[in-house]
Amino acid sequence: MHFSKEVERMVCVAKGPDHGPAPIPEEGRWVQVKEIKDISGLTHGVGWCAPQQGACKLTLNVKDGIIQEALVETIGCSGMTHSAAMAGEILVGKTLLEALNTDLVCDAINTAMRELFLQIVYGRTQSAFSEDGLEIGAGLEDLGKGFRSQVGTIYSTAAKGVRYLEMAEGYITKLALDENDLVVGYEFVRMGVMMEKINKGVSPEEALKAATGHYGRFEGAKKYINPREE
Repeated sequence: MHFSKEVERMVCVAKGPDHGPAPIPEEGRWVQVKEIKDISGLTHGVGWCAPQQGACKLTLNVKDGIIQEALVETIGCSGMTHSAAMAGEILVGKTLLEALNTDLVCDAINTAMRELFLQIVYGRTQSAFSEDGLEIGAGLEDLGKGFRSQVGTIYSTAAKGVRYLEMAEGYITKLALDENDLVVGYEFVRMGVMMEKINKGVSPEEALKAATGHYGRFEGAKKYINPREE
C-alpha cells in the first residue's frame, strides 16, 4: 500500500468507537454483515433489457452467501428463455458476489440479479423474519400446480375491445359477454394440471375436461367468444 507524502507526514490520531455495520434481519436473526458468507435469505428481483423488450423475475435462495436455489422466469423475448436456461446452470453454487459479477447472458437477468442483490444485502428478503429461513425448494411455491409461471396476457384495441388470453388461473379459451357485450367471466384451462394428468396416463380429452374451469358470471352469459379467433 502506498501513501502520498502528505499522508506520510500526518500525525496518527486514535480511532474512536467502532460499532460495526447496522444489523439486518436474516432468517429470524439480526446479523452484522461483514462478509458475503454472512448473507442468507430468499427473495426476488425483477429486471428488464436495454430495449425494454422483455423482463425477468429472478428468485434466489441464499444460504451462508452461496446460492442454493434459483428460479428464473422470463416474458416477452424468445431469446431470453434460452438465456434463462443458461443462467439456471450458472447461478447455483456461486456466492452472491460471484453471481453479481458474472454475465448471466441476458440484460434483463443481469438487471434482476442487481436488484435482488440490493434487496438481500439490505435485509429486505421474503425470509427476513422466518426462523432458519425457507427450505431449498421454496422457490417452486411461486409456480403452483404443474410448475408453471403465473402469467397474465391481455390484448385490446380501441376498435374491438379487450381480449383476455391468459390469467393466473390458466389459458383462456372463452370470454363470457353480457347483453351489453361487457366481459363478465371466462373459461380457462390449467395447463400445468392438464399436462400432469396426461403424464400420469389420463387421456387428453379427460385431462382437458378435468383442468377446465370458469370464473365470474360465466354460466348464463348472453354470448361466448374465442378471444383468439373472434
